[in-house]
Amino acid sequence: MSAPIDALRVRALFAQPQRVADADFLRREVAERMHERLSLVKIVPQRVLDAGCGAGPDLGTLQKTYPAAQVVGMDASGAMLAGARAAAPATGALNQMLSRLMPAKAGVDLLCGDFGTLPFGPNSIDLVWSNLALHWHPQPDRVFAEWRRVLRVDGLLMFSNFGPDTFKELRTAFAALDETPHTLPFVDMHDFGDQLVEAGFSTPVMDAERITVTYGTVAALLLDVRAIGGNPLATRRRGLIGRAAWGRMIDALEAMRGTDGKIGLTFEVIYGHAFRPVPKTTAAGESIVRFQPRKP
Repeated sequence: MSAPIDALRVRALFAQPQRVADADFLRREVAERMHERLSLVKIVPQRVLDAGCGAGPDLGTLQKTYPAAQVVGMDASGAMLAGARAAAPATGALNQMLSRLMPAKAGVDLLCGDFGTLPFGPNSIDLVWSNLALHWHPQPDRVFAEWRRVLRVDGLLMFSNFGPDTFKELRTAFAALDETPHTLPFVDMHDFGDQLVEAGFSTPVMDAERITVTYGTVAALLLDVRAIGGNPLATRRRGLIGRAAWGRMIDALEAMRGTDGKIGLTFEVIYGHAFRPVPKTTAAGESIVRFQPRKP
């Protein structure tokens, strides 16, 4: 379990798409860097799952990259999916044409639900893609096991999420206010790698980078923090914050201004990809031994 995340609170935070739209610049930047990594992997998927698709900005890119594939967008927020559905008619004619020409069902479909409990059978997905969504789930280890279950042999998982250095400036500032956690304690990259191996993925590749966004005012910084999603912790502070306490937090952020007069906010972005390997045991636990004839 990554943190005591309140799943209902997460859905409520993303129930108003306009509330989180201001942070789309960061989501798009990370998605572009993910696509650069994906372009290095040569796969021809028939079915692609965008787990935590939000309003669906990655769906069109995935469909363009794999025009013969069925691309399924899944999100727990019906309001976010409504935005994705509104954008779908623009590609509707192309989807219909591809569906007639391709043996697989090409196009985009949308599902509302928990991407840790998928309505797909085993060995039914070729690529699971998830951009900055996994850290909102309280049980990432369970999610990895579920993603492995639905992936076909040699199917690819590619995801991004925030790492523990994300919001480090904000955590320092809030420490001047109280000891209550005001941001998620994001999971370390190496812990995710261990969870992938435990879930049965082979040779996971993990890397991380830090993106620093600078702000001219504390108000602009906090606006983006809220747009990223907010605080879904079940242990979050419930009462009102007094003016003096809030002032201490603001002063702590103001004290972080650099020589350029800007306040920096760190985002540690973790990227991971792994394949589902060929099984070594049967469902009954019996070892599978493969023999290949010698080449003449």
